[in-house]
This record gives sequence, structure tokens and C-alpha cells, in this order.
Amino acid sequence: MSLQSSRRQFIKQATFTGITFVMADKAWGQGNKTANDRINFACIGVGGKGGSDSSDCGANGNVVAICDVDSDRLDESGNKRFPNAKRFKDWRKMLDEMGSGVDAVTVSIPDHSHAVASAAAMQAGHACFTQKPLAHSVWEVRRLAEIARDKKVATQMGNQGTGDNSMRKNAALVRQGALGTVTEVHVWTNRPIWPQGQDAPAPAKVPDNLDWDLWLGPAATRPYGEGYCPFNWRGWWDFGTGALGDMACHTVNLPYMALTLRDPTSVISETTGTNKISYPKASKITFKFPATKARPAITFYWYDGGKLPSQDLLPGASYRDSGSLIIGNKALLYTPGDYGGGGKIFDHQGKPSEGVNVGPAKFPESPGHFEEWVRAIKGGEPAMSNFPDYSSHLAETILLGNMAVWSPGKLIEWDHRAGRAKNAPEVEHIVKPTFRSGYSV
Repeated sequence: MSLQSSRRQFIKQATFTGITFVMADKAWGQGNKTANDRINFACIGVGGKGGSDSSDCGANGNVVAICDVDSDRLDESGNKRFPNAKRFKDWRKMLDEMGSGVDAVTVSIPDHSHAVASAAAMQAGHACFTQKPLAHSVWEVRRLAEIARDKKVATQMGNQGTGDNSMRKNAALVRQGALGTVTEVHVWTNRPIWPQGQDAPAPAKVPDNLDWDLWLGPAATRPYGEGYCPFNWRGWWDFGTGALGDMACHTVNLPYMALTLRDPTSVISETTGTNKISYPKASKITFKFPATKARPAITFYWYDGGKLPSQDLLPGASYRDSGSLIIGNKALLYTPGDYGGGGKIFDHQGKPSEGVNVGPAKFPESPGHFEEWVRAIKGGEPAMSNFPDYSSHLAETILLGNMAVWSPGKLIEWDHRAGRAKNAPEVEHIVKPTFRSGYSV
């Protein structure tokens, strides 16, 4: 696809989402490369989700450098998959040493280190792919969007369902009026599947394969303890973003795309209680979104830890462990699972319905989530879930829920222009964290 035709296609995409997109101007050709040349990737984090992200890099270009604070994971990935890649434990040294030998960087590490690594990669002029929920705080999310726009680099958040054409079709149907006027949305998840609502672990010996200081990154220094890593970090306030941060960038993606759920005016939570060290075992969060030119005001409810919407909303249905329910005045859309695809339209009595006759769904088909980023790197239109125009706003909405979880039961009034809670100074550190010396955004 030529750059000109690619831009024409992207205009259709922007019209579909109702979100204004800005094309990145940093052309692949400025580096004397053509569309047929291979991209040089550097991967920060190669275990867990970093395993599949780095594999996607290998399928679409050359993996020239890999980085992980776990020497076992680093060696396994290097020996088995990327024997020609240079190996690093510190991503700062990797970016400095590799320099212009890198075109694009993936960031697949714990949430608290997303922003510092992603910002450094973009400041160095590299395209950047960062796992959801993009960052650990609202302020970090906004800074990443600003840097991406300023540096004009291709970006994408790792919420892979954005490239699911079935989800895009559902979003198009909602936008075209298949449910009538939507005023209410419910989304739930089976997370957490890791411990939450617990005290900090006792100090323990650091495993020989782990560089604990590098793993801490921008977080405050503390003793190593069993249960922080490599997976259960999601349940700790200082490292993860809880059940909400883990899954909502997937499960809320459909209603966000369909209804532009951004910039709420208030958020309030009900939880099982938090000790300010670990996230609560369960929560229900209510977001209020003001009316826009395209839709009326909307109330959005989030549930985790086993909580579910009332069965009265969809009589006769059996909710799965995760899913979404979008309620209009004429019909409802229920999508089971995490990614917003499939599902059925029901009437308010719980019977399958065709909804309003709005004709075939009109939406831009995706070549694949990672492939969208590759195309953007090579001069095509931005990936749908790019930082400045899409994923930063989705991630901000999600992370505002954790602001409310910190102060359960309090209706927190949000000033999106100022980026602050108007009536809750106690959540300022949740909105904008401080960083340990040696790290910045």
C-alpha cells in the first residue's frame, strides 16, 4: 500500500472511531530504508508477555537486542530464539549502546517501569510498543502521549483485541445505532488470579538469577520478598495496577471504541478494603461520563474479584467470567470474554434481537494488531491503539479507577483539563508518582 493510499484509508478509520488522529511525520525513508527493508527491534522484557511480543518482532524483522533483569530468561531467549541479539540486563545501557542500530522497541515489563523505559526509547527516536495499561499512572500516560506526538514516532499499546475485526464490527454497530441511545455500560473480569489484599512479604534472599535493584527501577528501594515477581507484582500498589489495570484495556476496549469513554467527571469505588500496600480482593467502580456531541451522558460500571452485574439487566442470561454489556434504550449488546468480539444483541426481555435495522456494519478492517504497528513504522497510518490519539485516553480512563480504589466510598471529582482530583488531595501520588534517582519520564 502506498503512503498516499494508506493515509486515505486512515481517514476512514478516524471517521469510524470518532477520534481525531494525527499522522506521524517521521518517515521510514528518512533513514534511507524502503518498505522492503527489515525493522531492527530491541526488546525490553523477554519473559511472560515479553516472550510473545519478542516473537512478533522476530516474525516482522530483526531482533538485534534483548534485555531482561532475569538472567535465566535472558539466556533462554537468547540461546533458543535470538542467538544473534546482544544481551543486556539494564535497558538504559541497551538504548545507549545500540543507538541508531535500533528502529523500534517493545516494552513488556512490570507496569511501574513502563513509562520510564518507553519515554527513553521514544526520546531516542525509536518507535515504541508498550504493553497495557501503558503506564502506572495518569500523569505518566499523558507524558508518553506528549513525547510520542513530539518525536513523531510510531506507537502502539499492547491491547491486542483492538485488531479484532469482530470487536470493531460490534463497535460500529453501536455507533450506527443498533442499540438505540446508550446510557449505561457494564464490564467485568475474573481477575485477580494472583494474591491481593495482603501485607508486604517478609524480606528474603534475592534469587541468583534476578537483579533486584534493576527490577525495582523507578520504585522506592525495599528488601526483596517472595511474591513480588516474576508474576504477582500485579497485586501490589507500587508495581502493578491490579485487576483493573491488567484486564480493562482489553475488556473496556469495545465500549471505549464505540462510545469514546474518556474524561469522566467523577469516579467512586466499593471495595473489600485496602491496606494501601496491596490492591483489594474485589471492587466495583462507577464512572460518570458527560454528554458529548455524539452521545448522551453515560454511566460505566466495572466489576472484579467475582463481582458481577445484576442478572436483572439481561434476564435469562448466564454471565461468563468476563464480558461486557452495553445497554441502549432499544436493545442490549452482550459480549462474553475479554476482547469484545462475538456476542449477541438482545431485547430488554433477554430475547435475541436484531436491534435497530442500521444496515451492515461499516468499519476499517485490521491486518492484525502487531502488523498495524509495523505498517506505521514503515510510513503507513498510525496503529489504531497508538499512544497520542487512542490508547493514552483509554489507559487514563482505566487508571482513574484505581484513584477511586485508593479512597473507597468517596466520590472523587475529576478535572481532566488540569489532570487532578478536585476534592481528593490524598490521591495525588496515584495520579503522579515520584521516581527513584536515575529514572525519569
